[in-house]
Amino acid sequence: DEQGQVVSATRYVQRALEARQRILGEEHPLTLTSRNNLAGAYDRAGDLRRAIPLYEQAIADSVRVLGEDHPDTLTYRSNLAGAYKSSGDLGRATRLYEEILADRERILGEDHPSTLASRGYLAGAYKASGNLGRAISLYEQNLSDRVRVLGENHPQTLTSRNSLAGAYESA
Repeated sequence: DEQGQVVSATRYVQRALEARQRILGEEHPLTLTSRNNLAGAYDRAGDLRRAIPLYEQAIADSVRVLGEDHPDTLTYRSNLAGAYKSSGDLGRATRLYEEILADRERILGEDHPSTLASRGYLAGAYKASGNLGRAISLYEQNLSDRVRVLGENHPQTLTSRNSLAGAYESA
């Protein structure tokens, strides 16, 4: 996948999912992960018609098996929001990112790396939908928090700084 061989990667992920379903069963956490991974492979290949239903299935199964607040469930929801954003459904993406951020703040706290990532994703959805005021505000908060939590030179801090600069440029 990282070498651009998306079709081959998708085939291998499909085989992993089939094997985990056969060996571990439909509800095993590793099977759920494989389903999400297959959705991600389709997503990266630009096949959102296949990716979105698989993400939705992975979420429904994860909620049933692991619970609404499980980190994997939150990750799967975030992946679905990204697919909505890629498909141009910015309203659904933004609403889902807002819910995920609120859940991660409640469950993990405001300074957890996953919470900071969610804040950045939501800012990106706001930016994509043209809501630059909200995007910039979140990007500024995220940069400040990442500097405080991770330090000035952490790669995620640098990403936050770059995202904020892009939002300023768009404004």
